[in-house]
Amino acid sequence: MPTLELEQLLMSGSVRQIYTGQKVFRQGQVAEEFFLLIDGRLKVTQTTAEGRHILVRVVHPGDLFGFAPALQRHDYPGTSVAAAKSLILCWPNAVWTSMIETNARLATNAMKAIGQRLQEAHARIREISTENVERRLAHAILRLAEQAGQEDGNGIRLDLILTRLDLAALTSTTQHSVSRLLSAWESQGIVESGRQKLRVLDKARLQALADGQSWDNSD
Repeated sequence: MPTLELEQLLMSGSVRQIYTGQKVFRQGQVAEEFFLLIDGRLKVTQTTAEGRHILVRVVHPGDLFGFAPALQRHDYPGTSVAAAKSLILCWPNAVWTSMIETNARLATNAMKAIGQRLQEAHARIREISTENVERRLAHAILRLAEQAGQEDGNGIRLDLILTRLDLAALTSTTQHSVSRLLSAWESQGIVESGRQKLRVLDKARLQALADGQSWDNSD
């Protein structure tokens, strides 16, 4: 973004630090601001009418989030909570229209973000409807690896503050099923897991599981 446009954009916003466990906004709350994550990690959840909590998405550094005006909403559809100490930029919703009218790049990026989230939501719905738990979990981990994975010489490290309960919520299954699958994959050398940490050791085999293909483990 050109320096002048960037300066104008930053002048209309404010910086806020969010600590682990702190909520940025709550589901159903009147939307007064939209945000950009600079550093850290956030989780967005939704609560169903039956009281079930669903992990909708993980917000990574560089992501716009909470931009309800772009979705033609007056409230936030989910709850955003910091999974780690985070730094965010905040703007009042009143400046949204003028910002996208004067900054074509921002408008384009916002549309891309909405499109990506819709595509991911459709993929998750399809997976939940047609795939078993193993394939759903494999797909979820591959997506997280693509979005936030770091190559470290031993595989793809996921620097995410996600528990096995979070992974269960992300794939519409139980914590027990997630733990069982991760333990099995770890014994096969596909992943390395621990408390709130995960490393993909063999992406090709994980992709094969996501695709529903068998893998010869005889070697």
